[in-house]
Amino acid sequence: MRILVIGGTGFIGPAVVHSLIESGHDNDVTLFHRGQTEADFAPEVKHIHCNDVPPAHLGWKIQGLPDFVSEFSSFAPDVVLDMVPIGEQDARVVMNTFRGIARRVVALSSEDVYRAYDRLRRSDPGPPDPTPLTEDSPLREKYYPYRSNPLRSLDDPSKWQDEYDKILAERVVMSDPALPGTILRLPMVYGPRDYQHRLFEYLKRMDDQRPAILLDETIANWRWTRGYVEDVAQAIVLAVTQDHAAHRIYNVGEPHALSIAEWVRAIGNAAGWHGEIIAVPQDRLPTHMVMGLDTSQDWQVDTTRIRQELGYSEAIPSDEALKRTIAWERAHPPHDIDPKQFDYAAEDTLLTQLK
Repeated sequence: MRILVIGGTGFIGPAVVHSLIESGHDNDVTLFHRGQTEADFAPEVKHIHCNDVPPAHLGWKIQGLPDFVSEFSSFAPDVVLDMVPIGEQDARVVMNTFRGIARRVVALSSEDVYRAYDRLRRSDPGPPDPTPLTEDSPLREKYYPYRSNPLRSLDDPSKWQDEYDKILAERVVMSDPALPGTILRLPMVYGPRDYQHRLFEYLKRMDDQRPAILLDETIANWRWTRGYVEDVAQAIVLAVTQDHAAHRIYNVGEPHALSIAEWVRAIGNAAGWHGEIIAVPQDRLPTHMVMGLDTSQDWQVDTTRIRQELGYSEAIPSDEALKRTIAWERAHPPHDIDPKQFDYAAEDTLLTQLK
């Protein structure tokens, strides 16, 4: 099976490519990307670079893909894996480019497509949707969740957010009669190469030997589905390599969504930290520690479909996944750390008041 990966050199992509190679596709994988980042792949993995296109935030696929049709036709991929479908126009260019060339497109989406996401963010005033969310749960009723008003300027690195909407991208991929699609709705993904450093705010406090970690009491019991990057990559590979995944949408994530307090404790256990986790009334916390979410709406999903239909299961034990993530975080801390996020004097004052 010949597989073309659009993107593939960022956070999740390298794990996907390595998993494809391990499953015997080392001579059948080609990456199409801007060449801005590279990963340590086997020499058999081919690369098509689209260097002479505008910056990523201006839509590099929209500008770049049509210029490489001859290369794509020569490679003749069976499956195209789009790692970064941003929105409607972005997805439409992918489908138009590979119609008549590929047999199927697999596109990565997000669990922010669900209406529960807007309920959580308080941008939809309705009551909480029942969880866990299935692939048939209601989707957001408002498009473009990150669009600014007024729209961002063309030179703004965040310009892509004005066009971001995975719902619209999904519709394009799943509605083409000539090119079947598969959608994977990803959870909060953690692990090595995580550019968002999702564990860092807790891990730094643990490594700084803080006696306690304070949590907004409204968030401590809130549940959010997560997935370790290598496990998520395996789910993607299963969807790519199994043709009966065509025309299907799958939630991806761990089977049990930990609460924030449980998550922090799991990180602490893996990091060798055994301090306290203290839930604090929201009005007593420093402003930067208040998330402002409607935590009556959990954001956990049901992953039964991908487990039953594609045989997915986690390969990496959760404690090992956290240990690997922690090791990477310690070796690659963020370049810019906001000291206001780690105001230990204010935290100590509050801890003293709570005694």
